[in-house]
Amino acid sequence: MMIQVNEILQNLLKNATGTLSPQEILLNFLVALILGLLIYLSYRFSHSAAVYSPRFNASLLMLTLVTTLVMNVIGNNIALSLGMVGALSIVRFRTAIKDPRDTTYIFWCIAVGICCGVSEYYVPTIGSGVIFLIMVIFGLVHANNRYLLVIRGSGPDTGNEIELAMLSAYSGKAALRVKNTSRESQEFIYELSQALLNKPLPQGKKITDVLYEIEGVTQVNLVMQSEEVSR
Repeated sequence: MMIQVNEILQNLLKNATGTLSPQEILLNFLVALILGLLIYLSYRFSHSAAVYSPRFNASLLMLTLVTTLVMNVIGNNIALSLGMVGALSIVRFRTAIKDPRDTTYIFWCIAVGICCGVSEYYVPTIGSGVIFLIMVIFGLVHANNRYLLVIRGSGPDTGNEIELAMLSAYSGKAALRVKNTSRESQEFIYELSQALLNKPLPQGKKITDVLYEIEGVTQVNLVMQSEEVSR
């Protein structure tokens, strides 16, 4: 019984070879190129100017074609596919992914390349159309940026006046994150949301104007915290 199983496996390994004609190979690459361009446009439209990387976007298109190339070579050859998996398993990629969406695009390119490499066109075409719409729609959703208001002053009573001014201006909704005090100086760091920062203050004043009216306030800085990191 064991001998028969071994013979069946050996026959599968020997006969599981599929060669593609030049026309089929060109068609696979053509479809992969079209879908790769779709991925290219999706990445371009769904990323803002601050985080958009032209080099990474171009590499996504090349990744789709390279995956198609690998699948054209493997085909349905089981022995070759096992050898290719073993060869690729020793490759370690250390490229830092700064945007979580980049991982999605990498897997999208690999999936399209695999499908096109085995001459399956309907699944990647329909799937890419759906993913394209989803990525573009969610790309329009902007991160909820947070702001840090850094206030520095000097004098014994300046700190109390700063806290009272912030409490009055934002009705206690501004979160105090850091409070550093010494005999000569005070430093306060408040966290504000975009909506809270845009809240109109009495007499149309800005929060910086209100703070600088306090005697002893020497410096007011506004720093934006954003999930998007420019490359």
